[in-house]
Amino acid sequence: MTSYTSDLMRLLDERGYIHQATDAAALDALAAKQIVPGYIGFDPTAPSLHIGSLVQIMMLRRLQQAGHKPIVVMGGGTGKIGDPSFRDESRKLMNDATIAENVAGIFTVFDRLLTFGTGPTDAVMVNNDEWLGELGYLEMLRDVGPHFTVNRMLTFDSVKQRLEREQALTFLEFNYMILQAYDFVELARRYDCRLQMGGSDQWGNIVNGLELGRRMEGRELFGLTTPLLTTADGSKMGKSASGAVWLNEAQLPAYDFWQYWRNVDDRDVGRFLRLFTDLSLDEIARLEALEGSEINAAKIVLANEVTALVRGTEAARIAEATASETFTGSGLGEDLPVLQLGPDGMRIGAALTELGFTASNGEAKRKLAEGAVKLDGMTIDDVGHLLALPPGTEARLSLGKKKHAIIRG
Repeated sequence: MTSYTSDLMRLLDERGYIHQATDAAALDALAAKQIVPGYIGFDPTAPSLHIGSLVQIMMLRRLQQAGHKPIVVMGGGTGKIGDPSFRDESRKLMNDATIAENVAGIFTVFDRLLTFGTGPTDAVMVNNDEWLGELGYLEMLRDVGPHFTVNRMLTFDSVKQRLEREQALTFLEFNYMILQAYDFVELARRYDCRLQMGGSDQWGNIVNGLELGRRMEGRELFGLTTPLLTTADGSKMGKSASGAVWLNEAQLPAYDFWQYWRNVDDRDVGRFLRLFTDLSLDEIARLEALEGSEINAAKIVLANEVTALVRGTEAARIAEATASETFTGSGLGEDLPVLQLGPDGMRIGAALTELGFTASNGEAKRKLAEGAVKLDGMTIDDVGHLLALPPGTEARLSLGKKKHAIIRG
């Protein structure tokens, strides 16, 4: 670890958030003597962010914990274009109503993790459509355009990869990096914002922004990125076997969210505790040193801590109780996903797919043939098995040891 003097840089460094910084020493000195407003941008492409964005949200939380001001930028303007970074095709364009609905849904998580208000270190959420929507085309070309060269823009990975694959990159998307850079300029003007943070894939866009701020405003701005977040097996964080791990309850039940963290690889426990919880480093060191079956206790702590932060303490309590009932006996925990059967019942393969336990009926057939499916503890291997229960009764359907649901008649 580097020796930093500011609480901010020490906190970020010791918990593993720092990958790249444009001038770490100067940022450290600035943070040691004054409040530093810093921002991260989020495009509202869905009603919820998933856990791939959680490390960025936690960085804003750390910024506030260290006595600085977090600025959450919702990309209501840039979201109308879509970030082309590392995408194979253009995003579907969204209208204003969809963007507004998505922003409202996303805010609920930030409201739990940050303290909003009007104080010097209180968080604020702004929508870049406030200034991008008012920016005239000719004004943009005249004032911002001269600071960008097409030669350099073509060197960015987000552009090169699409061109090398001969996949279309629209002129609309090509402008995304200019608009994101201009966000930094506008935030510096409005909030004296000095720092932009983001994932390592945003490094080029961040450097663009601070360079534009220096050229247009003569301001010294800073950029800082986190490492690319992957799990111990090398997969990108934010996905599970059954799909994205969403932060909002409406997109993913609390029990499934809790289970994701409970089932992480043993090798990820310490790192995730540092990144995604507020536990002390001494306590984290104790937990990650556990071996064998004892590491499961650390995973339960991880699941409880993250779920409590993102979903609330009651959601974490119920999820843990549900898991305990499900795994230690034949109980039907109250937070398990529920499938309501119709009067004619449902074939078991279709039920597994409907619940998201399997991706297709073909996969369901394979799992049944493997003996991985149980109904109230009894193995079912008949593909044609009909799930039919008397009205008002319920049973537990399980796939392997980790996927369980309540089936109701």
